[in-house]
Amino acid sequence: MGEEKEVMSHVISNPSFEVEVPETLHQIGQDSWFQVGLVLTTTVNCAYALGYAGTIMVPLGWIGGVTGMVLSTIISLYASTLMAKIHQYGEKRHIRYRDLAGFMYGYRAYVIVWGLQYANLFLINIGFIILGGQALKAFYLLFREDHEMKLPYFIIIAGLACVIFAVSVPHLSALGVWMAVSTFLSIVYFSIAFALCLKDGINAPPRDYSIPGSSSSRAFTTIGAAASLVFVYNTGMIPEIQATVRAPVVDNMLKALYFQFTIGVVPVHAVTYMGYWAYGSKSSSYLLYNVSGPVWLRGLANIAAFFQSIITLHIFASPTYEYLDTKYRISGSVLAFRNLSFRTVVRGGYLAITIFLSALLPFLGDFMSFTGAISTIPLTFILPNHMYIVAMRKQISSLQKSWHWFNILFFSCIAVAALVASVRLIAMDSKTYHAFADL
Repeated sequence: MGEEKEVMSHVISNPSFEVEVPETLHQIGQDSWFQVGLVLTTTVNCAYALGYAGTIMVPLGWIGGVTGMVLSTIISLYASTLMAKIHQYGEKRHIRYRDLAGFMYGYRAYVIVWGLQYANLFLINIGFIILGGQALKAFYLLFREDHEMKLPYFIIIAGLACVIFAVSVPHLSALGVWMAVSTFLSIVYFSIAFALCLKDGINAPPRDYSIPGSSSSRAFTTIGAAASLVFVYNTGMIPEIQATVRAPVVDNMLKALYFQFTIGVVPVHAVTYMGYWAYGSKSSSYLLYNVSGPVWLRGLANIAAFFQSIITLHIFASPTYEYLDTKYRISGSVLAFRNLSFRTVVRGGYLAITIFLSALLPFLGDFMSFTGAISTIPLTFILPNHMYIVAMRKQISSLQKSWHWFNILFFSCIAVAALVASVRLIAMDSKTYHAFADL
């Protein structure tokens, strides 16, 4: 706490809100733009993408779904580039989102952004463990239909695999070859899902593409699906990822983002549209539940999704690991006894809490929608626009400022609407599901 208090007291006492960027014991400025682009692409093409046909296209339909996916791609690229361009605002390199907020707005903003970001990343990590458990369960059910193994058991297995990976890989830059592995795994399950959906779609009778539900329920599901679009392309941790890229920092990060939002988004669009075309309103929130075909092929896709979820979780957990490693001065050899035991106990403890909550509330997607409303949308769209106004106030015109203020107000309204919809979903599902449910 000493370091953090020292930094925070400097923020309070300095009227210009200049924050001395805390030292980090993780690697900074070592990665090529291509490796960072693969990290960003991994977050987009994670196994979550296997659910977008059901969670986005079904509530929105063809016109709303395709329009939403395309607009979300463009808007997310725009917001991400705003964050990338102010990474070195004030001649300082802001390696954490909270540091940039503190530098611009002061201590209170530092704390608020820190809380919002970590709550958001924690719930995303819970989602990845649930997703890993679902992939394992789907694999299991291909060979046995006795249902003796329940979803919470598979969630625990997935969580333990995440602990092993977290102990083995010390920081984000150390992923290295794992990015190639992750890309390969994504290609495996996307290719299989796409091919099996195409086969099923060709052989299936005409599908129902109507939006299910009553008029009132459709309004809420539409808002929820619109909020889900925020998760498709965004991490909420652009400064932390940009911290790993080598100089020139802004130019290389922009290259990585352009890679993510061009080549990187093709698979998620292709599988989402193909899945909805093949199954219509019956599309599942995990597309591999819908597909038919050779058992070994479906099993391979599920195992690939399982392992890719472990790698992607590590990316979203890295800000937490960086904070803990820096706070307790964990540096040096990866295999040093102190470092290895620290990662085992501390990261294992963090993931143990995550595993427990994942198994306890496997319908936590509703809570993620709630967190998205109060944290992901502000961190991804609202704050970047306001930060850009603050950073570039002398360089941008009044018209440009008006445009950014419009974005701030528009996405604030979206956040409020998504908050109302998510609270309704939580209230409804809490009556339907129970703790440690086998979904």
